[in-house]
Amino acid sequence: MTAAVRPAVRLLGQVWFWPAVVMLAVGSYRVGTPEPWRDEIATWTVSTRSLGDLLGLLRHVDASNGAYYLLMHGWTAVFGASPVALRIPSVLAMAAAAAFVALTAERLFGGRLAGVGAGLLFTVPPQVSHYAQEARAYALATCSIAAATYFLLRALERPGPRRWAPFCTAMVLAGVWHLVSWSTVLGQVAVVLLHARRGRAGTGRRILRQYPVALAVAVLPVLPVALLGSRQSGRQLGWLETPSFSDLVDFDGHLFGTERVAQAFALLALLALLLPGRRLQACQPLLLAVLPVVGVWSVSHSTTSYFLDRYLLFTVPAWAVLAGGGVAAGYRAVVDRAGGRRSLGRIVSPRAAALTGGLLAAALLAAPAVAALPAQPGVRYAGSHTRSEEPFRAAASEIVAGYRPGDGMAAPMGDQSWAMVWPGVSYYLPRSVRPFPVFVARSADDADELTPEACRQPAACLGDVPRIWLLVLGDTADPLASVAEDQAQVLRARYGAPDAVVPLGGLTLALLDRTT
Repeated sequence: MTAAVRPAVRLLGQVWFWPAVVMLAVGSYRVGTPEPWRDEIATWTVSTRSLGDLLGLLRHVDASNGAYYLLMHGWTAVFGASPVALRIPSVLAMAAAAAFVALTAERLFGGRLAGVGAGLLFTVPPQVSHYAQEARAYALATCSIAAATYFLLRALERPGPRRWAPFCTAMVLAGVWHLVSWSTVLGQVAVVLLHARRGRAGTGRRILRQYPVALAVAVLPVLPVALLGSRQSGRQLGWLETPSFSDLVDFDGHLFGTERVAQAFALLALLALLLPGRRLQACQPLLLAVLPVVGVWSVSHSTTSYFLDRYLLFTVPAWAVLAGGGVAAGYRAVVDRAGGRRSLGRIVSPRAAALTGGLLAAALLAAPAVAALPAQPGVRYAGSHTRSEEPFRAAASEIVAGYRPGDGMAAPMGDQSWAMVWPGVSYYLPRSVRPFPVFVARSADDADELTPEACRQPAACLGDVPRIWLLVLGDTADPLASVAEDQAQVLRARYGAPDAVVPLGGLTLALLDRTT
């Protein structure tokens, strides 16, 4: 073997390599097909602003996503803002998460089968594919927690500053990508106590002393984000309802994207927990998977709810690690049982026992993948992110087809800004089509907001446009009845009834032609 070939062979033999490659392929497949929904439109409209405008916005709204917007600001400056370009960082983050899942499972369960199996199983849930293809920070938070788990286990085995440093870095990143991901500390504390109790007296004391210090170091850079984000939480999270107990019971189906995949993972988890081998090790990913969910559910019964599947996506790596342990446990159980049996007076050969165990391991790996197949196309069609409620592209296409220089556009603002219609439609309009912003007092950039600021005196901000493209929420035959009364009065007086009304499935587009 030549010196040039040897590194490539070593790379192919790494336990993390194939899970990362498979996740990269799964995440990249049809990555540009789903149309961006309003949260992804927010990523685009914020990250493509000037740095000064971006920082100005964060003082008013979305500070908890500030680090992600800054990352995407640099990314879009280099790679552009197409749907594919916006989503590639998430694809790469999920691939890295799969690599850390494999490394964690190998370390916990002591074998390549557990490591590779866990990494491959992580690529299976439809929700993992969905958020690998979404231009938001959930994939980055998932990757950071997967990395933090791996580095935590390394530090607990042999505590020391050099081992805690990468753990601190991963926790800082997790916190700035998504604050809810720090609920993983609930599971970490349980794992730390478990290690401290089982380890030698000196090691246990070092663990109990060093982990809180490492956590304190990691929380310092996250505190400003948490403090600023808490002031904006009512506006950002006010739409979430207090979760019920049934929401907690049914949460696994939402977390994995389908109940069948959740059941397949649960079966593999039971194998890891019940079969002899490494039951104590299996308890650790279980704690990391369950305690954050229960903790967030409990906290969500106070003033603000945080209980949402995508907010807790970072717990899926722990489930994958546990499932990988189940595959390895099943393999060992079959090999040990087959190796102890006699066939025609002869002990079954190790090769035959290994083959039998290998077939079972392959079946265990295939079961969740087969269960996920029917749901995978559902996260990759054009409306899979918007669920046909945000036809921004369709509205833009209608405007482009009938646009005349000098046209204006009016869209929901104020209390309806959450729908992100202004930036959503603008995302698809070419540079040559720039309607005059009707009823707008200040642009989104000038107002340090995600959408434009509405004018308090509609007549003063109507402009002198001959035609107006009017967008309203919902499908309606009378779009003027869906706008504010003061705006409707001005439009009726100047433009009369719409010349054309086009319901688009979630939005209605009307064309108004000036009569006076």
